[in-house]
Amino acid sequence: MLPGIINRVSRATPRSALLQIALARQFAFSAGQAVRIGATGTGITRPYSIAVGPHEAARSGHLELLMGLGEDGSPGPHLPSLAVGTSVELDGPIGTFLYPDRPTEPAVLFVAGGSGIAPLRAMLHEALGAPEGPEVSVLYSARTAEEFAFDDELTVLAGDGRIRYEKTATRETGGMWQGGRGRISRAQLEAVVARPDDTLCFVCGPDALVHEVPRMLREIGVAPGRIRVEEWAAR
Repeated sequence: MLPGIINRVSRATPRSALLQIALARQFAFSAGQAVRIGATGTGITRPYSIAVGPHEAARSGHLELLMGLGEDGSPGPHLPSLAVGTSVELDGPIGTFLYPDRPTEPAVLFVAGGSGIAPLRAMLHEALGAPEGPEVSVLYSARTAEEFAFDDELTVLAGDGRIRYEKTATRETGGMWQGGRGRISRAQLEAVVARPDDTLCFVCGPDALVHEVPRMLREIGVAPGRIRVEEWAAR
């Protein structure tokens, strides 16, 4: 087990928090992988995707984890307190949902639903940090406008021309909402996949999304071998 300390906690959405974990030593992982984490001494852990790229984590000495919160404001019995300074234990890395070291495709699409954005953010960091990285698009679905984690960061990247960023809300009813409405559609995918033969796609989110989106990607011409999927809705 790798010891760590909760170094910072910030609210990511009304129902989730972003934890920064200071590590006792270097921790090697690949973008897209996860760790199991629990408070020291509880004997209980739960898996979470790592939400920061490996190079950034190595530079800072921190991991970042996006955690859903219960009504009591905690993630659960594995982490009954999120107070800064809380000692934690981590085990891993785990998972085979990986961003390649040197993708050969000139374009990459990240499709996220809800907290499924976490491992895709780690992959995004790697893609944007590469000397000659791919053209990057992010298509993100959440229930309402307030539930897009990392929205400010993604909006800035889009404003700087570093990514294409599109959002759709499945339950948004407010008149100020300017994004898409409803589940991710084939038309939305066609709009962000200009070159189906040259686009590597990563899909992570709830069960319906990880079943529907790959089917639609295949229908618009993306080869099955260029579609990578992770079902992470309950973690």
